[in-house]
Amino acid sequence: MSQTKPTLEIIPRVSLLWLLIAQALVIAPHLLHVPLWLVGLWLSCAVWRIQVFRMRAAFPRGLVKAGLLVLSAAGVYFSRGTLLGLDAAVALLISAFILKLLEARTRRDALVLIFLGLFTVVTSYLFNDSLLAALYSLMAVVALLAAMLGLQPSQSGGQPLALLKRVGSLLLQAVPLMALLFVIFPRLEPLWSLPQRSDKGITGLASSMSPGDIAELGQSSALAFRARFEGDIPPQATLYWRALTLPHFDGRTWSASQRVEGRMPQWQEQGEALNYSIIMQPSAQPWLFSLDTASSLQADTRLMSDFRLQRQTPVSQAYQYQVRSWPQALRQPHLAQAQQREFLQLPSLGNTQTRDWAVALRARYPVDADLVQAMLRHFNQEPYYYTLKPPLLGDDSVDEFLFSSRRGFCAHYAGAMVFALRAAGIPARMVAGYQGGETNAAGQFVQVRQFDAHAWVEYWQPEQGWLTVDPTFEVAPERIEYGLQEALADEADVFQGDLLSPLRYQHIAWVNQMRMSWERLNYSWQANILGYQRERQQAWFKQWFGTLDWQVLAVGLVLSVMLMVAVLVLWIFKPWQHRAQPLQIIMKQFQRIMLRCGLQRATGEGLRSFAQRIQTDLSPEQQQAVNHFVERYEQYCYAQHPLDIQGLRQALAQVKRQFSKTAVNPRPKGRGYKAGRKALYSIAV
Repeated sequence: MSQTKPTLEIIPRVSLLWLLIAQALVIAPHLLHVPLWLVGLWLSCAVWRIQVFRMRAAFPRGLVKAGLLVLSAAGVYFSRGTLLGLDAAVALLISAFILKLLEARTRRDALVLIFLGLFTVVTSYLFNDSLLAALYSLMAVVALLAAMLGLQPSQSGGQPLALLKRVGSLLLQAVPLMALLFVIFPRLEPLWSLPQRSDKGITGLASSMSPGDIAELGQSSALAFRARFEGDIPPQATLYWRALTLPHFDGRTWSASQRVEGRMPQWQEQGEALNYSIIMQPSAQPWLFSLDTASSLQADTRLMSDFRLQRQTPVSQAYQYQVRSWPQALRQPHLAQAQQREFLQLPSLGNTQTRDWAVALRARYPVDADLVQAMLRHFNQEPYYYTLKPPLLGDDSVDEFLFSSRRGFCAHYAGAMVFALRAAGIPARMVAGYQGGETNAAGQFVQVRQFDAHAWVEYWQPEQGWLTVDPTFEVAPERIEYGLQEALADEADVFQGDLLSPLRYQHIAWVNQMRMSWERLNYSWQANILGYQRERQQAWFKQWFGTLDWQVLAVGLVLSVMLMVAVLVLWIFKPWQHRAQPLQIIMKQFQRIMLRCGLQRATGEGLRSFAQRIQTDLSPEQQQAVNHFVERYEQYCYAQHPLDIQGLRQALAQVKRQFSKTAVNPRPKGRGYKAGRKALYSIAV
């Protein structure tokens, strides 16, 4: 017994194989945000564990395991500078997941390792929750489940492909229950949270901006957000997605105000409203994207005093929100003197040529509207050029751009016009966000990428409020009407940061069609799966059940789960298909004949033993018939080339004829007969 027990507890070879495969699949997506030395740690531990299985090495002792644990924690600390935070916590978890492999001796250890792997798979969604990441994680889950099934003794336990087939069957059986729980189970807030790294670089707009910042975004095809409208999609030239208002200028950089208030600004609804939903990608910033002027019913979202839409917490995961906008709204028709002075602020020195030009324009155009149009005509008629590669500018950057280089990106034109308007005495500010976007006709949504980043101008007029103008349109109207790629078709390195981007090959019809289909799948994944949060679940419950009685919903959830489990059990076992086999029917008939004659086969008694025991109670003809039936039965069950069951039926028919002629004993009565009938059915079953 002492030798058998360790053999039963040892991790089978097939399970260890799938554990190694599962670890590789689980760790791979984390390599983008964990220290790379963890790869070396896993390779070392995997080789060591294989050698242990081959009996060429021993399991590490307690002191060695403790040392490896301390070294791993120290490595995480020196790699991340802390043991707190999301990155450090995941790195520690992966270290434990790797080291556990080295000490896994028994099936119980393997189960702990598998559960740890499943938890590690879940943490990958904290960094990437796209459809592709979800599909990849299924591979890791399948490998972990195969390792779990490999721990169970079975006929297919030593066959890796057979285990995959069983895992696929189990996953298919779990899909209905999983879907039910996803829809009905309450969407609770996380019970725990980890601090995010504030210095983690995420491509996108920042709270301060120099002209070169927009140019850098113009070379990235990373997705910023997707928007779906209720009804027709507005023309691209009207899609100005506001993110930030940048009123302050220090001579080089435009920046957002630090005194933006959360109170609702003054504005009046005018024109037709646009209803749409946005799925925003992680930006690590609290501001949201919207068309002017925006209103949202999200509980954690509000419109700030500078007309930007802002969330209470930074967007660290894909975030879906509903918006209603009035592009023609009257915005802040009355502006206090202190606010007007803020939007007239300029550095005390520098850019004297631009200041003089603005003063000269003011003398020629005393009406503000005429002066603004004069500036726009200047950009349109003078030889200005729209490019991602403008020359470097010196201290008087606005002067050099307006009167020397005349080459720049949208931030150059917007910044120069705001400076000139302020110098002319007109309150103005720069707005940063995105313009346009690519329309996915199949999915009826607009997808906006980082290269759609844009800057434009707002200037204020009494009783008219804030008005929007875009000097870039005067220089490169194709940028506004058709997008960046059309405006910069001559610059071959627009996507120099995305050499493998499928956008490079959108001129190939089938490639572009595949890309659009994949984008549509990603949008559906984010909108319908990731976007199914508490608000949508509650709205769905109200639509179907009228009121939200959580006690009734809890009972309904329990009953639904029980019903689903019952359906699965019936589908798996299929009791209506459990019919007696022909061999069982024949044996049951034989024992019934014997029982009518008072010859009862004992529980566990072999058929040949039973035939030998009753020989003395049978006539020679009956003995011959019973022996012939036994031989036929054994040949049918155990012969290398079994006979046709028809021969066994013929032998049974001969037994019936012989026992119908003469009876061995009278038919038993009373309790003995009933006991015999009961024993007959128990033996037959």
